[in-house]
Parts: sequence; C-alpha cells; structure tokens
Amino acid sequence: MGQLAFLRMFILVAISLDVNDNRRHVHVFKKGKRHQQSLAKIWIESDGKQCVEIAESTLSTKENEMLVAAINRHGDFINEQITRAFNGEKTVAIDIEK
Repeated sequence: MGQLAFLRMFILVAISLDVNDNRRHVHVFKKGKRHQQSLAKIWIESDGKQCVEIAESTLSTKENEMLVAAINRHGDFINEQITRAFNGEKTVAIDIEK
C-alpha cells in the first residue's frame, strides 16, 4: 500500500493489488486509523486522461467535493505517486490541502 497524499483528516492511498483495475484510482482512509475499510474510491483517469470521479464513497457530499477538487489540483503528482507504488518504489506523501 503506497501512501500518496494527505488532505485534512484523510490519507490517499494506492493499493498495489488494484494494479489490474481498469482505471487508475485512489482509496481514501481516515488518518491515524489502522485496519479499517476504505471510506471512498475515486477514479482519477479515464482512457488515459485526467477525469476525477467518485467510484464509491461513504463520505459526505462536502467531503467528496473537497477530495475531488484537491485531486484535480494535484493530479500529476498523485498519478506519478501511483506509478511509483505500483512499481514497488517508495512514495513520499505530501499535504495537498492548499
């Protein structure tokens, strides 16, 4: 599991078992909580182009909108981090709140 970025109380993660999923995406977890289920799955591309969409989520509309906006602003960085995670390389998570 590669940590990609932090956003307020959330952490965006790439899960290497998802490498064969049909679209690139991130999973959203609550910071500091271990052994929990993903709170959201967010697609970040479609047909190789940036396209941020909620795949599934238990979060509020406001939280989903905040996550989508932040992922749109930092899409290149997050996509690069996903590539690193899937290649088995170390990822360095940054705060993307701003």
